Amino acid sequence: MVTPPIGHSAALLARFQTIRKQTESLCAPLTPEDTVMQPMVDVSPPKWHLGHTTWFFETFLLKPHLPAYTEFHAQYAFLFNSYYNTLGSRVNRAERGTLSRPPLAEVLAYRQHVNQAMETLLQSELSEKQADLAALIELGLQHEQQHQELLITDIKYILSCNPLLPEYLPEESPVSGPISGKQPKNEWVTVPEGLYTIGHQGDGFCFDNELNPHQVFLAEFKARAWLVTNQEFLQFMEAGGYENFVYWLAEGWDLVQQQQWQAPLYWVQQDGHWYHYTLHGLQQVDLQAPVTHISFYEALAYANWSGHRLLTEFEWEALAQLHAGTPAAGNFLESRRMQPQAACLADENFAVAQLLGDAWEWTYSAYLPYPGFTTAPGAVGEYNGKFMINQMVLRGGSCATPQSHIRTTYRNFFHADKRWQFTGIRLAQR
Repeated sequence: MVTPPIGHSAALLARFQTIRKQTESLCAPLTPEDTVMQPMVDVSPPKWHLGHTTWFFETFLLKPHLPAYTEFHAQYAFLFNSYYNTLGSRVNRAERGTLSRPPLAEVLAYRQHVNQAMETLLQSELSEKQADLAALIELGLQHEQQHQELLITDIKYILSCNPLLPEYLPEESPVSGPISGKQPKNEWVTVPEGLYTIGHQGDGFCFDNELNPHQVFLAEFKARAWLVTNQEFLQFMEAGGYENFVYWLAEGWDLVQQQQWQAPLYWVQQDGHWYHYTLHGLQQVDLQAPVTHISFYEALAYANWSGHRLLTEFEWEALAQLHAGTPAAGNFLESRRMQPQAACLADENFAVAQLLGDAWEWTYSAYLPYPGFTTAPGAVGEYNGKFMINQMVLRGGSCATPQSHIRTTYRNFFHADKRWQFTGIRLAQR
């Protein structure tokens, strides 16, 4: 991981306090009963997220680096470890929903205990000798922001399983105001043939899977200026896209048959109209907004049906490099919209919309290590590297991603069948 220069403890302390409060504010609308639910293995209970992100700071920072620290509870390392084999045994992932104890109030007390100790750790300037400590602090903050996005998507799935389809938050005027502007002038933008440097460069934080920068040759291609909309995906549905094997990979077609997929996750048809469950409750589908909650298989099937293809992750990053100013108009967690928005640009001179924010974009790239990738020693080395198999790369962030967490080199990854994230489609011409 790369972290900002040393000597900024005050800034780190402020970021720490802001990010920790943000996690708790995301859980504030929930009842204690909501925080225990785990309706599928991919979803973790909100109470577990609260405990796990706290355990991360306690385990990686306080125990080894704050001599006076007193562990809150000896068994919490077993309850809130996620997948770090280096650090010992843990609750099976599928059984996180069985943890009725400790109660929510005790988990919140755990957070307060760790927060106070972290504030003590952060109250002195970090010296050059403590560069590794500063990197761990920043990693902990970025880790918590990852879990903030997971909290939003997990809460959405949890509440969607309730037959009352309750709202998480009432819809209100977004904090950042409406996204205004125009659609890009042209539907397709050209990325010239050439060598492109892929991967994180320069100062600032990145994950190890974004290193090392390397050159990739790309043939000229044309990319869609905005994401595929709900209306466009509905046309695929109405044309029998879920009923014709010719558009699908074999594994995807098997899933369609087994799961009886007929629409994106959360879509239901009532009285001849399509609705979908949102964090504001059941709403009619906004036809101009990007389609989301689709698997890689559905994204690829749509691309095949439309006569186009998905970008590779290298093509996506090259597109982002050529339009680096555009992402500022993205729709992120801070807007409180909690839904992707129709493509609009704050500046009509920009040619591409929705590069960052709104919806994660499936790419046709397997999640593999970059040239020269090395695994860090110890438990931190388990963060990314061991997942580099049988997963596909997504780029760009979503409406649930904290804005300060995303960048154009960020590599997200999920198995091809996953649908509960805000995942969408950007096309390229064949």
